[in-house]
Amino acid sequence: MANSATGTYTAKLTDGPLQGKTVTTQFLESGDPRPRLEIPADGNKRYLYLRGSGLEFDSSTFPARPTAVDYRYIEALFD
Repeated sequence: MANSATGTYTAKLTDGPLQGKTVTTQFLESGDPRPRLEIPADGNKRYLYLRGSGLEFDSSTFPARPTAVDYRYIEALFD
């Protein structure tokens, strides 16, 4: 759920190795959801997710920002 004081929203991971999981993340300074997320995994691996088209809103918040955003799996990244 979005919190206008902290500027956070829920990222819903819709597929890939973390399918069905959610993470809380912060909006960009512009107020937009992040276009990509890199989620740490075991060792030096990270999972790359890109923003999808699914958005959920809470009508009681102003300005209207999404409370949840869908993210699609792209690839595993290694350091």
